[in-house]
Amino acid sequence: MRKTATQDVPAAAGRSILLCTLGASWAVIPEVLCWLAPDIVDLYANHPERRALDAMRADHGLLRPTELWVATTDGSTACRSVSELIGWWRALQEPLPLRIWQAANTSELGSHQECGRMRELTLRMALLADGFAQPPGQLVMSLAGGRKTMSADLQDAAATFGASAWIHVIGPEPLPPELRAARADTFLAPLPATLAKAISPVIVGSGIRSELLELERDGVRIETISFPLPLPPAGNALRWSVQPGTPLLADALIERQRDSGRLMGNFLARLESSDPYENWHSLYRLSPALIEKLRGTILDERSRPALERLPKADLHRHLGGCLDITEQRRVAQAIWDATSSADRDVAWRVAAPMLDADDPWPLDWPRRIEGAGRAVVSAVLLLNASAERLQRELYEATEPRVALCKSSPLGFAAYERPGELSGSALLVHPAAIAPYADAIVSQARREGIEYLEIRGSPHKYRPLAPETFLADFKEALRTAGARTDTAEAPGRSPRIGFIWIIDRRQPMLMEGVVASAVRARERFPGFLLGLDVAGDEGTQAPEQLARHFAPAFAACMPITIHAGEGEPAENIWQAAYHLHADRVGHGLSLAGHPELAQRFRNRGVLLELCPSSNREVVGYHDYAFPASEGQPQYPLQQFIKQGLPLTLCTDNPGISRTTLAGEFVAASRMSSTGLSWWDALAISRQAFLYAFTDAAERDEIRRTAERAVYKFFTDASFGAALPGARI
Repeated sequence: MRKTATQDVPAAAGRSILLCTLGASWAVIPEVLCWLAPDIVDLYANHPERRALDAMRADHGLLRPTELWVATTDGSTACRSVSELIGWWRALQEPLPLRIWQAANTSELGSHQECGRMRELTLRMALLADGFAQPPGQLVMSLAGGRKTMSADLQDAAATFGASAWIHVIGPEPLPPELRAARADTFLAPLPATLAKAISPVIVGSGIRSELLELERDGVRIETISFPLPLPPAGNALRWSVQPGTPLLADALIERQRDSGRLMGNFLARLESSDPYENWHSLYRLSPALIEKLRGTILDERSRPALERLPKADLHRHLGGCLDITEQRRVAQAIWDATSSADRDVAWRVAAPMLDADDPWPLDWPRRIEGAGRAVVSAVLLLNASAERLQRELYEATEPRVALCKSSPLGFAAYERPGELSGSALLVHPAAIAPYADAIVSQARREGIEYLEIRGSPHKYRPLAPETFLADFKEALRTAGARTDTAEAPGRSPRIGFIWIIDRRQPMLMEGVVASAVRARERFPGFLLGLDVAGDEGTQAPEQLARHFAPAFAACMPITIHAGEGEPAENIWQAAYHLHADRVGHGLSLAGHPELAQRFRNRGVLLELCPSSNREVVGYHDYAFPASEGQPQYPLQQFIKQGLPLTLCTDNPGISRTTLAGEFVAASRMSSTGLSWWDALAISRQAFLYAFTDAAERDEIRRTAERAVYKFFTDASFGAALPGARI
């Protein structure tokens, strides 16, 4: 909130102010106020256009004023009008605070000096009212009273400080005598029809606050602490003048307008010098006030709905761990419907011991259902165990899900437990492909994901013909509504590509798998986007793996590597260096190794951070999870300060029960200083920049996303409040 010279302004922010000028005719003020607040006096009850007047007020979203502010001169005529206005206000039993300022030494407004004094008062009143009327309040200005110069000053103030409406009152000339020489009792009850029809409030304009007000000029900001104005007691007129030698707000505004280009350039240069990443280019066209709000508002749970509406890209989502229990059951039903009676009977015999008893499933239950019929056995369990039991066996059995590699006897298998009835368990069955693809596309749409790279191991789903899995999965995604190829026209459908995971722990298969992936990329160039290397980092040295990847290097296939989730930082660098990685999944052990981090920055290697799964696997503090108390701080802020390219991803959203928007909220909770909207937007942009699709399509997807991001923050419905915590 802006600083003010008046002690009660911060607490008063949110009031709705009607700011008026007053001259010889005080009647214009009741005529405007009572239209905005008919509960005070319903002056227009008998007006022939009453419905239209009410509709105009509603259409512009005008609020009932909570304070009435009046600017006038100190001449005898103005003083009589002030007396009449105060008398009417008191006759109504003071329905709202009435504050009146009189510019000293302005009896006739007959000289340049007198007009300057009145202008300075008007501008300072508008500045003070702007501080009072911060949302959810409102500032409305009436141009109907006073001399033409006074109305012009008020309109100029409205254009500078913003106003929800500029109001005038129109009527015939001359006005009926009862209105021209109105007494207080004229406006204590609805006007007779003959008088009501003679006048009509109209809205002649509105304005938004000038962005120049938010910028410093020579260390000075436009705020009431620099240009103070005392607040009159309600019902008393305050005669005010500028002290000699005091800087004038009118002069400051003229100088600011003259230097607008330099001020804006300085502001943007400051942003550029202080930001670790370049943000969406269009966001630099937002007003400085909104940019500062984005920089000063921290993501929290309230931010989630807005985050879901923004276009996003997820570069690290595993096929095997992306479905929740409900989605897994839909896939299971498709498998069951396609299974013969004989195979159903076999599956029932395997699954029955786990379904008949209420005892917890044994720790090694995944091993007990392995075999040729695993998909059907998994379907039996998913369809016949209650949702509560599945929740208990898949999730609760390994809670608290924090630092599982260290805290659970199952180690990493404890993290994977919620996915044991998904992934390979189901995808080996052809009937699983269509509902699985449908679930993935539905997820992307719900989460606002415009671009998604899903990763998996086709050679594990169909060992004898992995390329046929890709063909079937690609077609299923298209049928579900996704775009799976660069040739498909951009639209509202999410763009989904595939990354083939190769397991470090299977070096004897690696050469053949890489060869299959290279052939598949030739067959599906816009769908198979790149390779991932996963598995225990300690099993194979990177230089030993590199020779297997020669065909992929020759084909210029992009490569991402699972590394640094628990292994030493030097291992990450060796993997990235020998395997020419464009991206690294996790890379958490880079924290505390600034020189190594600098190498990654120099090389432009992106980190794919997955906060929820990192908390579950490695263990980081997250105040939403009491069991994480005492765990180390998540290194996101450290990586940001080091300028490391990074983005946020979901990893296994079905296992971690998260979404991409949820990962941004989790990252904010887990960061030492939280994550601002501004930084979150820059991080989100990184995902589009490092996508594995070809450059032309990547640029088009990014441009489409940028237009949507800009529209989101300039849309009137986004309005004044930014969801999140202000700092």
